[in-house]
Amino acid sequence: MDKGKVYLVGAGPGDPKLITVRGLECLEECEVVVYDRLASPRLLRHLKPGTERIYVGKLPDRHTMKQEEINQLLVDLALQGKTVTRLKGGDPTIFGRVGEEAELLYDNGIEFEIVPGITSAIAVPAYAGIPVTHRDLASSLSIITGHESPDKLDRSIHWDKVTNATGTLIFLMGVAKIGYIADQLIKHGKPPETPVALIRWGTRVEQRTVVGTLETIERIVKEANFQPPAVIVVGEVVLQREKLRWYENKPLFGMRVLVTRARSQASELADQIELLGGEPCEFPVIETVEPSDPAAIESLRKQLEQAEHYQWLMFTSVNGVDYFFGWLRKFRIDMRRFVDAKIAAVGPKTAEALAKRGLVVEELPAKFHAEGLLEHLGPQLRAGERVLLPRGDLAREVLPRELKAMGLIPTEIDVYETVLADQQEELALEWIREKEIHLITFTSSSTVTNLLEVLRRKGVTDPVELLSDIPIASIGPITTQTAIEAGLKVAIEPEDSTLDGLLQAMVQYQQSNKLSQ
Repeated sequence: MDKGKVYLVGAGPGDPKLITVRGLECLEECEVVVYDRLASPRLLRHLKPGTERIYVGKLPDRHTMKQEEINQLLVDLALQGKTVTRLKGGDPTIFGRVGEEAELLYDNGIEFEIVPGITSAIAVPAYAGIPVTHRDLASSLSIITGHESPDKLDRSIHWDKVTNATGTLIFLMGVAKIGYIADQLIKHGKPPETPVALIRWGTRVEQRTVVGTLETIERIVKEANFQPPAVIVVGEVVLQREKLRWYENKPLFGMRVLVTRARSQASELADQIELLGGEPCEFPVIETVEPSDPAAIESLRKQLEQAEHYQWLMFTSVNGVDYFFGWLRKFRIDMRRFVDAKIAAVGPKTAEALAKRGLVVEELPAKFHAEGLLEHLGPQLRAGERVLLPRGDLAREVLPRELKAMGLIPTEIDVYETVLADQQEELALEWIREKEIHLITFTSSSTVTNLLEVLRRKGVTDPVELLSDIPIASIGPITTQTAIEAGLKVAIEPEDSTLDGLLQAMVQYQQSNKLSQ
């Protein structure tokens, strides 16, 4: 068997968009990815279907895998002929132990490639509004480990040379030693009033920054109960933060949001959350698929073949639009055969999906659900008119029931089915268990019921209790009702039952929380 190849990839410090183009290519090419919690789970959406995922971080039944075990795991996978991407936080060559992994690969005759990443030493200060160099303040910098014990630090660091040779000093992993580091820098010539900043979990929603001087920083860190991991910045560039802090000013900064939509639809909401400064955690609990039953497919074809007989086409979701046109293509049915049908959509996103296909809907209802659609279209509907409803198998019965009551003849066709998704990231589940999710979004009733079922299948005895302390954002009243009936508490519901409305309501919620703190 031919040996495989291992890519040792730096994922950047946390923000998934800070990975390099080459790093993304390695993710897209690999057959196995080995990752830990320092790498954003959002990066895993770039994997091709079927890629094996091996999480080497901490699990409920297992502590973090030791470095020696990870080294051997990479060798074993490559000896099986697999292409492996080892995804590491930051840059793998800066205190990332890439040398140990690469050396064992070399000893076993395995081809490897080291792909640099953006180091936290530069990116984390930038996200805190601190450029590590400045023409007027610092023309050089040093990156130093602060993780060792004081005696080891003294053996590895020449304090007199470091203190006076460079403008900005960057210490990685040195929170516990901040007092000793400050004392040594003052002892060897740094003025006690030299500015110092500590940035914890930089580029992530947990980012937190404290600022002081060499003389005061130890007391500030203790009073704030400031915990690692953090980057320490020493130098005049710290003063730039007062004007340049940008990331922490974003409206959803500090919020990690669980996105439960189907994987094919999650990116739209996730991208907007990210743009607003939040961290989306994609945890798809539903999938949409075509019906597989031959009898159901034949029934679907027969109904579509009667295109000329319908006076209305009513769409209640983007999925309904997409699958409807997919079936028209498969059955080679020309859309122009629906010549007598007016077109209605339950909301703006559904109308937009139709507009992309050159179809204009009747005026949109003020309330974006079935009841609102009926209320809006009431004066235009006539008894005896035939209505085609392309929907999913779990669609509510309100629309066809009320149409019948009004004397119309509705025909429901299940153009897609909603099923339980069975592939979720272990890290996302860990975040839920550890209460590191700050908000859960539900965009349909099925996302509510399926999340609870997924958690049960993952071994959670009482999922409602697990989620009881996490605020919930529901897209509209129908979804809210489902959540409440399941025993959950809804904190956010927008006036407009749209993604944009949901995002605006989330921003208002976050801003009100910040004002109350």
